[in-house]
Amino acid sequence: MAWYDFITGGNKDTEEKLNPAQYVISRDQGLEVGTREVVTNYKNAYEQLEVVNRGVNMIVDDVAEIPLDVGESILGTTPIVKNVRRSRVDLLLNKEPNPFQDVSSFKRNLIIDLLIDGNIFVYFDGAHLYHLPADHVTIHTDDNTFVEKYTYDHSIDYKPSEIIHIKENSFNSIYRGVPRLKPAFRTMQLLGSMRRFQDNFFKNGAVPGLVLKSPNTLSEKIKERMLQAWVARYNPQSGGRRPLFLDGGLEVENLTEVNFKNLDFQDGIATNEKIILKCLGIPPILLDSGNNANLRPNHRLYYLETIMPIINKIAYAFERYFGFKLDEEVSGIPALQPELRDQAAYYATLVNTGILTPNEAREALRFEEIDGFDQLRVPANIAGSATNPEQGGRPEEAAPSEQEN
Repeated sequence: MAWYDFITGGNKDTEEKLNPAQYVISRDQGLEVGTREVVTNYKNAYEQLEVVNRGVNMIVDDVAEIPLDVGESILGTTPIVKNVRRSRVDLLLNKEPNPFQDVSSFKRNLIIDLLIDGNIFVYFDGAHLYHLPADHVTIHTDDNTFVEKYTYDHSIDYKPSEIIHIKENSFNSIYRGVPRLKPAFRTMQLLGSMRRFQDNFFKNGAVPGLVLKSPNTLSEKIKERMLQAWVARYNPQSGGRRPLFLDGGLEVENLTEVNFKNLDFQDGIATNEKIILKCLGIPPILLDSGNNANLRPNHRLYYLETIMPIINKIAYAFERYFGFKLDEEVSGIPALQPELRDQAAYYATLVNTGILTPNEAREALRFEEIDGFDQLRVPANIAGSATNPEQGGRPEEAAPSEQEN
């Protein structure tokens, strides 16, 4: 028996077949399962690191762009919400989730939560869908079923039948997923440290690797005055190349071989950026400039291995909730379409061989139907008709009497 059947009423015989290990599972997972992530770390990386911002935005925008086709009811399943019309589900998922948001902003909020927290929580009030920020939602486990309730911000309770929960993959918890950015957290910290070091270097006007030597002992006032003069004249923000006269036996000597080029960290930054992009599931070549011959295969790979799995996770959750078959509509995604020439030849072959009607091919190509194009085209050749082999071929000879006349 599923957990939501307790809301609508269940059968006693079925209740006795509940998972006997659920009591132990709920204790192992914890009575309350909140977010395991320090979301501010990922938020800061998203707002401060260019590659993180660009990578997350690519996935969020591309997933939100793909609509869902709402099909017929799925036979053999018991939807959590009953008596919802198919047209209503299509309206909620593709046009107007609620009176206050457009469908694009609604979906983008959901996907950002999935990437940063690893979970999506959607509240259905019976008429509209509302997004609940995942880092504020706590899951209360149940000893007998699966979930007892959901709590938002430790103050507002929701029934299990009111929440649609979509989770990322996770090994540690069956209740909450792991965000895709988590494995790259160390790399993001390292990349941020490199940037902060560069900023502090130029901000403080430091010139590394130089030592001033004097044969005489200088007073503190003289040392401070010399340092101030050096910093003022050799500050990189003010040029940093103005000559300085040294007297009184002062000499300049290199302490290390570190220079401005070494402090650029260009190779290290590029390597870390590629690690972050691969962790998100984005081929780094998609963000490189230039004319790349393998750009299209990588773009297709990005959709097949990154975008489509996210779409499928969302579709399966809504299918289970509403009970309608959901398929992603990818006819408008160029990366997932064959070349126009190959596509045209493919459907022309199916029509001319009698496999599809012209209108079926037009529907597959997203064209309007034409009256009179609903019949299969039967191929014929000199040996006879495909529908009746006795027809066609060599004309019959005339009778002898007819020839005499």
